[in-house]
Amino acid sequence: MFAAEESRPRHRRQRSNAARRPPKPSRPGAQGKVNFNRTLIVEPLPISAGVPPMIGRNAGTVGFRGPATASAVCRPDADLDAGPVAGDDVGMTSDIALLTEDLTKFYGQRRGVEGLSLEVRAGEVVGFLGPNGAGKTTTIRLLLDFLRPTRGRATVLGLDPRRDKAALHHQVGYLPGELVFPGRDKAEDLLRFFAAARGGVAWSQVTGLAERLDLDLSRSVRAMSKGNKQKVGLVQAFMHQPAMLVLDEPTSGLDPLMQQEFLAMVRDASAAGQTVFMSSHVLAEVQQAADRVAIVRDGQLAAVERVESLGKRAVRAVEIHFDDPVDPTEFSGLPGVSDVVVSGPVLKCTIDGRIDPLIKAAARHEVVDMLSAEPDLEETFLSFYYHGEGAGDASRAGA
Repeated sequence: MFAAEESRPRHRRQRSNAARRPPKPSRPGAQGKVNFNRTLIVEPLPISAGVPPMIGRNAGTVGFRGPATASAVCRPDADLDAGPVAGDDVGMTSDIALLTEDLTKFYGQRRGVEGLSLEVRAGEVVGFLGPNGAGKTTTIRLLLDFLRPTRGRATVLGLDPRRDKAALHHQVGYLPGELVFPGRDKAEDLLRFFAAARGGVAWSQVTGLAERLDLDLSRSVRAMSKGNKQKVGLVQAFMHQPAMLVLDEPTSGLDPLMQQEFLAMVRDASAAGQTVFMSSHVLAEVQQAADRVAIVRDGQLAAVERVESLGKRAVRAVEIHFDDPVDPTEFSGLPGVSDVVVSGPVLKCTIDGRIDPLIKAAARHEVVDMLSAEPDLEETFLSFYYHGEGAGDASRAGA
């Protein structure tokens, strides 16, 4: 969607050779080649002429990977309030926002994801959970046509990611797992560039998001910390109020306070009718915002469950301090309790599932203090899904 012209002439031989070659036919959505090592004159084309810019490493052929000329394209005083609302549900044909059927991607002999069949309803918040390397990022890139599947198909917002790429990217707010911001532009200039390329975004929406995330728009993005760069990425994903948010590890680099603010933003988006599909390997953050969780392991869908049912199966470490020494046999036989270790008045154990039996047993004694670590996703997988107990649930992906 960007036409680029180099301001420095090419070598005479290159110009002569180019003149002898027949011109390539133009095609809708074609983008000019951008060389950041040279001075460019970049001219934004209408949003219908191509794909809105996407950010991130390995984003395929889609998008503009850096705002080298953001200040030339979007002046700080540019009027961005005019233009289409990117959240319009163009292409939505049902209450299903995302549907995959046997979605599979192999990298040679190595499996990225295999046989993924998943359904996400419009307005739903779904957490895509799995340990690192499970296939979460591969799945997201397939959904946005940054990768092409080996087999199977996906439909997002009623659109085919390959055939309807431009229309789909217009309606999606995407945050990649790896942010790449070349150039020395200020956050304000960068976001104005993305806003203009998306067809117009009310600048008050941008400043409101920046305020919520405590982001200084006057700073150079290149000089920012990882956490502040992540905030810039979140603002560009949310700012046009898209029909669907696709977020890959969105809290990476954020401090605990900003993580809570991000989760509040997700809840607000859901209340406004937006669909949210976010990957994570942190169970606690997904529990606070998601309606359902889809769990992937070894490239395959292990289960799709309501958040409340997943919490019942979570594994957590518990430490209870009593007023007097206790007998370990009182606790070792309780349902879901294992690894019981008693040292005088201190009990340490692991809980797999509901904590109620342990609480009732501890209530027979005078409890001084109790510590419970957040459920660990990896341990939950090892104790439940990695042993195949959740395999049957994967067939109910749309439940």
